[in-house]
Amino acid sequence: MAVPDNIPRDDIDEDIDYTDIEEKYKVSLEEGFDNILVVDGVPVIDNSKLEKLLAKNFEGVYTEGRSGQAEFIFVEFRTAEEATFALNELNGHPFDAKHTFRINRFSDIEKYTKLDETYVEPKREEYQSKEHLRAWLADPQGRDQYATYRGDEVEVHWHGKPSQCEVAYAKTSWTELYISWSPLGTYLATLHRQGIRLWGGPSWEHQQRFYHPLVRLVDFSPCEKYFVTWSHEPIVVAEGAPQGSQFFSAEDEGNNIAVWDIKTGNLLRTFPSILPEGDNSKKQMAWPALKWSADDKFVARVTPGQQISVYELPGMGLQGKKSLKIEGVVDFEWCPHSDKDREDPEKASPAVNGTAGKGAKKVKENMLAYWTPEVANQPARVTVIEFPSRTIMRQKNLFNVTECKLYWQNQGDFLCVKVDRHTKTKKSIFCNLEIFMVREKDFPVEVVELKDTVTDFSWEPKGDRFAIVSSNDPNLGNPGPGITIKTDVSFYQLERGKGDFKLLRTLASRTTNTIRWSPRGRHVVLATVGSTSKSELEFWDLDFNTEDVGRREGQKEDWGSGVQQLGINDHYGVTDVEWDPSGRYLATAASSWTHTLENGYAIWDFRGQEVEKHILDRFKQFLWRPRPPSLLTKEQKRQIRKNLRDYGRTFEEEDAAIEDTASTELIAHRKRLVDEWNAWRARCQEEVAEEKRAIGKGAETGGQKEEEREEIEVWIDEVIEQIEEEVVE
Repeated sequence: MAVPDNIPRDDIDEDIDYTDIEEKYKVSLEEGFDNILVVDGVPVIDNSKLEKLLAKNFEGVYTEGRSGQAEFIFVEFRTAEEATFALNELNGHPFDAKHTFRINRFSDIEKYTKLDETYVEPKREEYQSKEHLRAWLADPQGRDQYATYRGDEVEVHWHGKPSQCEVAYAKTSWTELYISWSPLGTYLATLHRQGIRLWGGPSWEHQQRFYHPLVRLVDFSPCEKYFVTWSHEPIVVAEGAPQGSQFFSAEDEGNNIAVWDIKTGNLLRTFPSILPEGDNSKKQMAWPALKWSADDKFVARVTPGQQISVYELPGMGLQGKKSLKIEGVVDFEWCPHSDKDREDPEKASPAVNGTAGKGAKKVKENMLAYWTPEVANQPARVTVIEFPSRTIMRQKNLFNVTECKLYWQNQGDFLCVKVDRHTKTKKSIFCNLEIFMVREKDFPVEVVELKDTVTDFSWEPKGDRFAIVSSNDPNLGNPGPGITIKTDVSFYQLERGKGDFKLLRTLASRTTNTIRWSPRGRHVVLATVGSTSKSELEFWDLDFNTEDVGRREGQKEDWGSGVQQLGINDHYGVTDVEWDPSGRYLATAASSWTHTLENGYAIWDFRGQEVEKHILDRFKQFLWRPRPPSLLTKEQKRQIRKNLRDYGRTFEEEDAAIEDTASTELIAHRKRLVDEWNAWRARCQEEVAEEKRAIGKGAETGGQKEEEREEIEVWIDEVIEQIEEEVVE
């Protein structure tokens, strides 16, 4: 239909409805820019290289730069949650030696450019004091603590004199699996279906949580900075799962091991489990899967037969960007640190021109030892290297090797390699101990040859002695039910003049399978653990004839004469043996996780005298609370040992006061009972006297009338003997 020329075109457009077309082709504008980040600190590169940088560091799309060369970039993500995760992970990330990423939200830039510049004095926040996580160390009575887990209840106890023992805290359903102390006693870890929780402080408040579903194993770093968790179930990130630095992301899926920062709760990295080769049903995964250096600077894991990967904290990147490629490597151990490895602040002088003062001691690098088996014509080998320089300090070739175990002394003075060797016919196995003198020049090696198989080895803490359990029992490899393996226990000590280890004494024909040294050394307990027929505890003193003060300085006693037995006792079904941090008490426990007969725990003094014993159904765990290293210097400790008798008088006076208090309370209690008896007796006498007076007064008012009395006679028949006779008619 033609439109007349006299009708204006504008009038025609006003009459037509375009709403359906406008709705169909409406352009939706962005409501926000939360999914866009601005990254500063990017190196000046061509746009052609920018895609490679983005692919390596971001999962996003580059949208804008600056005139072909970018000093900053815009990165757009699919969702705001992904942008938040990238911001938390990469803000402050050192891209290289000269560039560090500084990341902000695009929406924040406009907000910060339009700030009101009028100064407003901020409100002063009220200070909220926090509990001291090591407050238990300030206990006036110097008591230790221990935790018990029974049924579904966890209790934390104070331990001291009988009058000082009490429950410090108790909670039901505190954990779903088990409990664990951190190495310095600061935190108590509880395991739950959703992950780990850490507790601490006098009121046992919640300190941190780590989200790792179905977690089964935990491990702290030595300085309590980091934390490792493991679950048999691989990590799965469900759709809509929480995102952020404290949660798993898509790249963590399929892994089982997670490394966390304790202070922040952030996830640092995840790893897959390395299962043992062969039949996995018969072999257990080695734990801890990650091993920490003594200063928490490095953590390492071994890929059997291939390499040792060392990661640097807190970034968890490969140290030197490469692993230690070691063909055939089986296992490794870090060297523990001691005071000898650290700088003495009292002797150190200020640095001059960047060099240490003359009195400063050089801080030694970390060391680790590893071993490789025999391959073709190459012998087995033990190697000690420094880290991070990767300098080889010592190597030792070994022949006819079946298995090796590495044992560092806790001060890092010695390394013992227990070598199980086989004869040429491979029909029998014997053992050698290869001991590296780490503190001496060129790390000389002392060899102790043994004819039997060594089942347990243990260094004396802070000492130069060790103990071994050995056996030649034919049932050793395959003990049956009810069979007790006969063992020998031997003590060895370093002979300073000659520089080799000499046998102190051998205790023959025993059933011992576990050695537990006191944390202070000198005292040791030999236990039979996990046996259904034997459960003996032997308490020994290796310096019985000498004082603890100066026992290492020039003592001229007969070799081995100081080895004396202090006591022997028994704890049926014992499954765990552990010294307290002071080395004065020993705890033994029979856990229901192993058997259900006479579960509970007992505490003994270092002489083997029973202090207390508790038989508890469904008892699971007993754990002493560890203590951090002492802050006293060696000189201060030496002075305390020198004046120990003076301090002893103070302790004796306190003990006497406690006994006097107990005696005074007992006397007061007895006096109170006597007073109550006398008062009751006096009341009874008054009542009897009042009744007599009342009776006498009644007799006076009634004249000479005699009181009527009723007499009752009672006859009692008693059969003394009864004889039945049969009458014959």
